[in-house]
Amino acid sequence: MIMKTTNQLQTLDRGIQALAIIAQQAGGITIADLAARLEIHRAIVYRIVSTLEAHALISRSPEGQIYLGGGLLVLASRFEPQLRSVARPLLQALAGETRATAYVSLAQGEECVVIMVAEPEEGLLRVGYRVGSRHPLTLGAAGIAILASRPERPGDPEAVRQARRDGYSLTRGQLQRGAVGVASAIHAPDRPRTGFEACIGVVAMDDLNTEVAIAAVMSAAGRLAALTQP
Repeated sequence: MIMKTTNQLQTLDRGIQALAIIAQQAGGITIADLAARLEIHRAIVYRIVSTLEAHALISRSPEGQIYLGGGLLVLASRFEPQLRSVARPLLQALAGETRATAYVSLAQGEECVVIMVAEPEEGLLRVGYRVGSRHPLTLGAAGIAILASRPERPGDPEAVRQARRDGYSLTRGQLQRGAVGVASAIHAPDRPRTGFEACIGVVAMDDLNTEVAIAAVMSAAGRLAALTQP
């Protein structure tokens, strides 16, 4: 019985790894290439793919390319409300500790979109960062933090490489004059990537205590990653 449970968990783990690999291939991936990436026999990959396909989590083109399936959209639509519920108290505490506007942002295509905001209770000069605000991933602390969480690429800007080394991004005046932002990706480095790209951060005017903000943001990102990732 113990061996059976272990095998079931191993199959689940491989299925999750397969989804993560497929998510990174915009043009799809073949069974052979997926087997090579997973380092397992093709017959096992066929069984994994068939199971994922039965649940609409992946789809296969007539040419045999494997893509993410529409079933993931259903799961994603249910994930965001759960994320909001889990993140709300963390976000409010972060805003209070840093005395700055705290937020959670998601990557959507080539843009970074704010989905949650918490303001500090003290009446400080605040930055116009609101739910629904969006900007290119290449600008602002939030976008750079998300790019830094991705695998390294030869053309990565220095700001992304620095954020990858530090574990957080720090920007000044990129989206609004006088604004200072700190953000860190919501991702546990020791766990498999799931394709979910988000960050938590704070933004304020020039009076932001960056030392306090960096420590608080990284702590909040780690706690949120532990609560939301497998």
